[in-house]
Amino acid sequence: MGGNTEVVVIGGGYAGVMAANRLTQRDDVTVTVINPRPSFVPRLRLHQLVGGSHPAVVRYEEVLAERVRLVVDTVARIDAPARVVTLESGTTVRYDHLIYAVGSTVARPAVPGVAEHAHQVAELEAAERLRTAVAALPAGVPVTVVGGGPVGIETAAELAEGGRPVTLVCGGVLGPYLHPRARRSAARRFAALGVTVLDGPGTRVTEVTADTVRLADGRTVTGGLAVWTAGFGVPGLAARSGLTTDATGRLLTDETLTSVDDERIVAAGDSSAPSDLPFRMSAYVAGCLGAHAADTVLARIAGARPAPVDMAFNAMCLSFGRRSAIFQIAHKDDRAMAIYVSGRAGAKLKEIACTLSVKHLTEEAHKPGAHSWPKDGKHRPQRLRERAVRTADAPEQVA
Repeated sequence: MGGNTEVVVIGGGYAGVMAANRLTQRDDVTVTVINPRPSFVPRLRLHQLVGGSHPAVVRYEEVLAERVRLVVDTVARIDAPARVVTLESGTTVRYDHLIYAVGSTVARPAVPGVAEHAHQVAELEAAERLRTAVAALPAGVPVTVVGGGPVGIETAAELAEGGRPVTLVCGGVLGPYLHPRARRSAARRFAALGVTVLDGPGTRVTEVTADTVRLADGRTVTGGLAVWTAGFGVPGLAARSGLTTDATGRLLTDETLTSVDDERIVAAGDSSAPSDLPFRMSAYVAGCLGAHAADTVLARIAGARPAPVDMAFNAMCLSFGRRSAIFQIAHKDDRAMAIYVSGRAGAKLKEIACTLSVKHLTEEAHKPGAHSWPKDGKHRPQRLRERAVRTADAPEQVA
């Protein structure tokens, strides 16, 4: 391709920033990041914002390469045939290639009362509102956190360490990713913090009111404030723009992260669904997918064939306040091992992981193409083959 190539990156999170920085390897590529906020939000820190130990914002000047242009706005629609994005301000931006990295947000459940009465943590503004609401609660007034995944666990622990009475309603298993040994360690840590943990199938929430959370087994949890962290959702931009998505709304791609509709659109991070078999959502995965998305675009600009995505997993970590964490060691295919590091040592590893999630972006900004990650090359292709066999063996539906 002759002349200058315009690449637009929608989303300025871990995936979008990594992709934008990596694209600056070529002098003939102009990169524009479109993001609704003027600052980078390290989402790994949002529970700390609620607890008051971290602001959870970083200036884009610290993480974004100098050559990357930042547009603070929200994309309203992608016109793939015309290669144009329309912003909510009414401005249009054309592109030669597009990286779709809009991230994820909290789920919008159909549970009565959640929208009216429950706070959230998944986005900066929601975390700021929650921090204000918690600060306004009289001393001793309890908080109920719904969701036994990473966000729920970390938020509950942060509030409890700050002196709040907390009940964590899991809606199922506490820390479903964790190995059972690590899960027992998590339960012990919560007991030490004074957190009441309600788990099991009967703890699915059926209604949230102004001062109660009602469970499927008939129990009612009384509290002064409810926090909803269960599930996730993605922005509806892809579907709204007529692009193919998975059932959740993530952009459907092939294994090179290229949209099944248009080879000039590549997806990365939480909003991507390669082969309808998305990776686990995390900052680590988002950064790696962002780098791979950039590599796919750079390959196409060079007239080369993009490579399929390849990633190995090492660990997953959860903080339990500022003094303890669980660093769960994982197999390459993202299954938890029986090995984990807990306590203060785990907290140190967790802090290193949070710091590195931003440091990797700054390193890529100063030396594009530098970021690398462990590869696997075995388990994902095997999963794809097994799924293809199951699909081929499935009986045809008769109308």
